[in-house]
Amino acid sequence: MSHTADMLKLLQQLPLEIKIEKSKQRIIEWYEHYQGQVYISFSGGKDSTVLLYLAREIYKDIEAVFVDTGLEYDQIRSFVKTFDNVTWIKPKMRFDEVITKYGYPIISKTISRRVSDACSNKKSYAHAMFNGTYKAKNNGDKSQFNCEKWKFLLGAPFKISQKCCDIMKKQPLHQFQKTNNKKPIIATMADESMQRKQGWIKTGCNAFDSKDAISKPLSFWTEQDVLQFLLIYKIPYCNIYGDIVQDDTGKLKTTGQQRTGCVFCGYGAHLEKSPNRYKKLKEIDFKK
Repeated sequence: MSHTADMLKLLQQLPLEIKIEKSKQRIIEWYEHYQGQVYISFSGGKDSTVLLYLAREIYKDIEAVFVDTGLEYDQIRSFVKTFDNVTWIKPKMRFDEVITKYGYPIISKTISRRVSDACSNKKSYAHAMFNGTYKAKNNGDKSQFNCEKWKFLLGAPFKISQKCCDIMKKQPLHQFQKTNNKKPIIATMADESMQRKQGWIKTGCNAFDSKDAISKPLSFWTEQDVLQFLLIYKIPYCNIYGDIVQDDTGKLKTTGQQRTGCVFCGYGAHLEKSPNRYKKLKEIDFKK
């Protein structure tokens, strides 16, 4: 079955009730294909909370796995502990060891990777991208190759790399999968990034034939769907998000943290209005 951007757009426009049923069907297909040898990647965030709820409506004993990186909000860790049948795993390296050896994750995963590549090899494609001399094949979308505005990062007095997420989160999960022979179900959505959109177009929700088989049954959901689901069905979620309310345009938003990934991650921080995530972190840490 082929997947296209237009097909994804149509799925994203479906009513929430239909999305719920389609996501449940994707979960069932994955579970049955691997005869129950699957697990939910559970971060404690609002998206994976919705995923775990949907999955356990069908399979109440399905295992959840939480990667304890040491970089989570205390509220997230406390929330995860309220769930049964959650396996906690840890990375082999600490965050300070990762950034010392490889570098900080900033701007985006793509930019961090290209900065790292460019600094290690001045003849690389990445280095050419920062200098504006790299030409996209077939006159493709030049915007994705335009790194010139980030050229100053090549002279940063600290290392920059995309490896943090790989080492802190992906490697522990891959080891868990290998040891337990289980396939993951994750809560990522296609509208979160161009990379995730392209991933859906390539495989759809259930990537049975990929080298790293993975299920993403919420791929065609949006953040509005997630917030609406939590609100309508009164699903408990981590209090770090605050309340779910409507803004002036009628869209749903949370009054607390907007994201709850690793607290020191720099991806997207440059796009945030003040107070940004780091200022909010200070308020959270010191407010008693």
